[in-house]
Order: sequence, then C-alpha cells, then structure tokens
Amino acid sequence: MSFFDDIFSLIADSPERHTNRDPLWRVMRSAARAEVVEAFSAKNPSAVPFGPLGEILFPYHSMGNIDSLDLFGIDELILLAFYDANRERYARTVDFGANIGLHSFGMARCGFEVRSFEPDPVHFEILSANLALNGVLSELHQSAISLEAGNAEFVRVLGNTTGSHIAGAKEDPYGELERFEVVLEAAEEHLRWADLAKIDIEGHEADLLSGLPLDVWAATDAVLEVGTPKNADAVFAKFNGSDVGMFAQQLGWKRVTRLEDMPTSHRDGSLFLSSKSEMPW
Repeated sequence: MSFFDDIFSLIADSPERHTNRDPLWRVMRSAARAEVVEAFSAKNPSAVPFGPLGEILFPYHSMGNIDSLDLFGIDELILLAFYDANRERYARTVDFGANIGLHSFGMARCGFEVRSFEPDPVHFEILSANLALNGVLSELHQSAISLEAGNAEFVRVLGNTTGSHIAGAKEDPYGELERFEVVLEAAEEHLRWADLAKIDIEGHEADLLSGLPLDVWAATDAVLEVGTPKNADAVFAKFNGSDVGMFAQQLGWKRVTRLEDMPTSHRDGSLFLSSKSEMPW
C-alpha cells in the first residue's frame, strides 16, 4: 500500500472531518504536502502510484509564485477521492477551468467521459501534454466558460497563472498582467450533457450560476469554489429555498441553511450543488 492509497481511503471514510477546523484535516494536509513534494518535484518524473487512480506522470511546472505541487493540496485530493467514491454514480463530467489537467486526469481514471475547458493557451498546452502522457482521454476545449458563447478579454496574472480570469471577474487583479482575447463557450449545453461538473473559473462562478436556469441542476451535480463574500451572497440567493441543495465542505458537507454557512474564500473549501438530499460519499 502506498501513501496515496492510505490518504484516499482516509478521506473517503471521514467526509464529516474535511473542514479546516478539524485536526485530522490539518494532519492530512501536512502529510500530503510532504509526500507531494517528494513525489512530484521532478520535471522529468517517474510514474508515481496514486492510490485508486493508478500511476500518474505529472511533470513539475512553475506558474508564477505557485507551482504544480500546489495543485495536490488536501482539498484537491478530497475532490479526487470524491470522484473515485462515485465511479458508479456518474458517467459524464465537465472540468470548467481545467488548468493543467489534474482533475481531468482523475475523472478520466474513474471511467468518466470528460470534457475539459481551459482558455489560457500556455496551460492548455500543458493540459494536453499531461493527459497524453498518462494515456487518458478527454474532449479538450481551448475556451473559457460563460453564460453565452462569444469572445472576451482574458487577464493572465503572471505572478499566479492559476488566478488568471475573464476580465471583470475579479475586482483588483494584482501584479503584472497580460491581456488577450479568448473564446467563450456557453455552459448550459455542456452542463445538460454532464451529470457532474467541477467549476473553477476564477471569480466568474457566481455570475454563471446566477444566470443559469435552476432545472439545469435536476440531473447534474457540481462542485465549485465560491471565492468571495460577494459571490457567496449571490450563490446563496440563487439556490436558497429551491430544490437545489448547497453542501459546504466547511460544514463537513452538511446542507447550507444560512448565509453564514457559505464558504467565502478558497480557505473554506468547496461547495457542492445537487438536487440530491445529501452529498454522496
């Protein structure tokens, strides 16, 4: 048994303890970081046993002040464990904001049909290479996701390219920036095709969710980062009192019933949206 066998198993067995206030979460975070640095620091890596997802080849890449090692944080491992725990529940997934491909890799290794969306051409090239290196299939889209198809200005944050975004999605982007045009695809068609969505579109989540009809979520679940108090207000207003439940990682994946329950930054973990009565682990 490898370290990753153990941590995936521990994550799946303890969903109520996935909050950053729990000492088990903090221990898992520290242990995972040490193992990730050991396993994924090479630019020309060897295959690493990655628990139930099989072997993975994931070359090291710098992305400004953060790097590809940061993509293996404990909250990301929690989502990968969720995909694994639901191999028989889901069949078609979308990865909105695929970055360099870790979630698309995990989804594909769980047997899901995957559509991956990444607008930054630098990240898209690495995404394509990483998926090919691991022999997994995904339908790749070099595009951003929004309510309507078209084109938009994109802001690349050179100090942290994982924080790059559609212009206007973040009020005060920091540091040195590059701006260029990207293609937009309308989300609704892809969400109606999928039964699970991972949404990480850097500040644009609330605008997207607020503009979509509620019946999109009748047969599609989603996991997302809310990001800011303003976004939390908008998402809560959209779904509160509807048939679509909100389940917060910071509550141990229990249902959100008050605005105060909503995550307001990446430190609070993810939000799960579903018409199901609970988050399935």
